[in-house]
Amino acid sequence: MMSTYRIHGATGEWEVVIGLEVHAQVTSNAKLFSGAATAFGAEPNAQVSLVDAAMPGMLPVLNRECIRQAVRTGMAIEAQINRWSRFDRKNYFYADLPQGYQISQLYHPLVGEGSLAIEADEKAGIAEDKLIGIERIHVEQDAGKLMHDQHPTMSYVDLNRSGVALMEIVSRPDMASPAEAGAYLRKLRAILRYVGSCDGNMEEGSMRADVNVSVRKAGEPLGTRTETKNVNSVRFVMQAIEHEARRQVEVLEDGGRIVQETRLFDPGSGTTRSMRSKEDAHDYRYFPDPDLLPLELDQAFLDECRASLPELPDAKRRRYESELGLSSYNAAVLTAEVETARWFEALLLASATAQGKPPAELAKQAANWLISELFGALNKAGHALEDSPVTPERGAELLALVGKGTISGSIAKQVLETMLETGDAPAAIVEREGLVQESDTGAIEAAVDEVLAANPEKLAEYRGGKDKLFGFFVGQVMRAMSGKANPQVINEVLKRRLG
Repeated sequence: MMSTYRIHGATGEWEVVIGLEVHAQVTSNAKLFSGAATAFGAEPNAQVSLVDAAMPGMLPVLNRECIRQAVRTGMAIEAQINRWSRFDRKNYFYADLPQGYQISQLYHPLVGEGSLAIEADEKAGIAEDKLIGIERIHVEQDAGKLMHDQHPTMSYVDLNRSGVALMEIVSRPDMASPAEAGAYLRKLRAILRYVGSCDGNMEEGSMRADVNVSVRKAGEPLGTRTETKNVNSVRFVMQAIEHEARRQVEVLEDGGRIVQETRLFDPGSGTTRSMRSKEDAHDYRYFPDPDLLPLELDQAFLDECRASLPELPDAKRRRYESELGLSSYNAAVLTAEVETARWFEALLLASATAQGKPPAELAKQAANWLISELFGALNKAGHALEDSPVTPERGAELLALVGKGTISGSIAKQVLETMLETGDAPAAIVEREGLVQESDTGAIEAAVDEVLAANPEKLAEYRGGKDKLFGFFVGQVMRAMSGKANPQVINEVLKRRLG
């Protein structure tokens, strides 16, 4: 089944063809060809070497770590790693490019063809699992940044980003809807974060996408594409595709033609606007960089790169389902972000230690609590999981109290709220606030008798066949005992009393 996403125009339905060029900043302490720092948020021009500023006679020296991270990324998408690659000069003149050229890779990239799988999602409009081809990953240096809001009549130049290592990850035009592009970008970001080759922080500009869009009628050749530059969120990428596809359909149906051009996305209006005509490779006059030797990788380096790869999200999700017995939904949620997976695994390990049970026996309880309870509480309090006041170890202590019958599940929710507010240990909160679960059969029997006596009509309805009222009685007994009664004991007593 193909994607059902179509643009409905006056002349019929149009297909959308999408490719993404993702620029991902490589995780490294120094730039691609210099020892200058790469930390985000530094004062303008505080992290600029003589190489970055293109001072005469300065020669680039390749940063091994940047190459290592790019190779590891290629391996994570099962791409061809080219043991021989070469750097080229891409010549253009702009105020934030001190050299007058960018050192990039055109003809012989470091990483060749690979692929990335996106999963079916009916709600999002993705009809089936799909494999998105990746054409190449090449390594290049970033340009600087022009600052237009510092002075009414002048623009300033900040070269802190000049020379920062980028991986340009170029997809094939295999996506056919904004939803597929969004899924691809989220999956790619997750893989980069798992591998540790890019932090994926789109808000800070360390990951951004150039969005190539064209439209055509079914069965026709590819249309002329436009490229919308430097879009910095998944949501904005999807909005840019939606707007640009509809704009192109309107132009074509009005008798116009699409011009191959570079466009910019305006997040405020959700629209794109023309920036400049689109250049082809020959416009940049590429030629091999004479200051850099070809890059040759030996087998030992490749083996070290592969050995350093972590368990990736797809493999981790399959393991959670097969070994831990988690539902496909829970496994997908827990593996979508590397921080979530790490938190869950720390919680599971601490729970196994606290309760003296194998992790597989506790996995469902831990997963359900993390997804249903902690995520909800953190969202309500405005916290991200990485900033949670509750650690995995504290979460395990709380689950152990529930597992041992010390507190009920409903009381655990109350304890969790207090933990988030105070940072106190769950056992201390339970003791301080007198929240220990009541399992005394005599006290529960008395409460059950009171509830049944207070609800004769409901009792008659239940005995007349309304079995669903059993839950009503459980709730009333729990309320009568301030939520501290053991639900299992309540069920047993009620079953005896109700016959």
